[in-house]
Amino acid sequence: MTAVAQARRRAELGLLVLAVAVTGGAYTLASLGQTSSVPANILPFLGVVAALFFGAHVAVRRLAPEADGLLFPLVALLNGLGYVFIARVKPSLAANQATWTFVGIAAFIATLAFVKRARDLERYRYTFLAGGLVLLVLPLVPGLGVTINGARIWAHVGPVSFQPGEFAKLFFALFFASYLVEKRELLSMATWPKFRPVLPDLKHLGPVLLAWGMAILVMTAQKDLGSSLLLFFLFMAMLWVATGRLAYPVGGALIFGAAAYGAWTQFAHVQNRVTQWLNPWNDIGGQLSESWYALAWGGVAGTGIGLGRPEKVPYVESDFIFVAIGEELGLLGATAILVAYLLIVGSGLRTATQAEHPFDKLLSAGLTALIGFQAFVILAGITRILPLTGVVLPFVAYGGSALVANYVLVALLIRISDDTSRRTRARVRAEARAMAQAS
Repeated sequence: MTAVAQARRRAELGLLVLAVAVTGGAYTLASLGQTSSVPANILPFLGVVAALFFGAHVAVRRLAPEADGLLFPLVALLNGLGYVFIARVKPSLAANQATWTFVGIAAFIATLAFVKRARDLERYRYTFLAGGLVLLVLPLVPGLGVTINGARIWAHVGPVSFQPGEFAKLFFALFFASYLVEKRELLSMATWPKFRPVLPDLKHLGPVLLAWGMAILVMTAQKDLGSSLLLFFLFMAMLWVATGRLAYPVGGALIFGAAAYGAWTQFAHVQNRVTQWLNPWNDIGGQLSESWYALAWGGVAGTGIGLGRPEKVPYVESDFIFVAIGEELGLLGATAILVAYLLIVGSGLRTATQAEHPFDKLLSAGLTALIGFQAFVILAGITRILPLTGVVLPFVAYGGSALVANYVLVALLIRISDDTSRRTRARVRAEARAMAQAS
């Protein structure tokens, strides 16, 4: 292990110790605020948390020693605080979230173990396309899919229920990256229509448009408009990064506006969310009005963990977990969560800019855009910048499928970061040897 790798892993270990300490402190404060006593299981709780996070750290140390040392500690901090607040507002869900955290970290380690180089995935582009479409269709299969809160996005396989769309997003990111890397030069050239070229030849744009269109149609049938928005943004962001043409995001924004208007005219639950967005005070007892009272009650420093009333907000454990944090940790705690996401996005974009292989560069940019935009959409919905979409806050909100999928996403970013560092070090050594021989 090089000196740089050792420094990164020591920094990662130190940050993980801090994340475990913050999680344990928050868990203790939640119990003190509710029962005025230290939780009896605090030591086993800290032991399990430390074992999970430090186990993942050992995996990174052995499988990706030169990767960015900031990504995983930030994820661990968000996951730990998310668990504490889920257990605080819905104790009945704590065991489920703990189980999914274990599965997510296991998936994180497995991804690092089996994916030796991210660019090796490039050859399986159409496998990822087929897998993504199959995952999207699963909730529509009779006997497997189930409708919850008006959206048919869940699938039941035996005793396990999950959201296949969360994993489909990763599959589509891998497909878009591999296809756009091969066709990026052709997609950068405007050749159609002949009299005033504004688009590339449709035969080159066709496969990604077909994949995106089928995905949007399926998710529209499932009334999963939040995931449709995320997939649309992923497609446009990766197309822009691959080609550098501003016409794609501008045109995409116009198309999205037309599609959003169509969804507003066709779907009653979309109309309800837009109405709530425009005038939330008419929705007595609704999510937005209650969440604003909670955030206002928290003020700058918060009421203290366990001393607020965030459980009065509907679906606070999933859609509005950020409100619980804002009420009990105040503006300072909410800002800390925002800074954590900004640092994750910054680390992902740094990985993308440093990557030498085009596939690594495009994939890391797409994965970073996916997690960053997901956080933005739900926080913008809470603060009334955008209508609510049903998207959950990554690593913090309750939900097993999203948690596992996002852990796989971070593992891919760490793998790309490690590979980039190795290639950079090898190139520097080669240049140094060449200079020595020349002299």
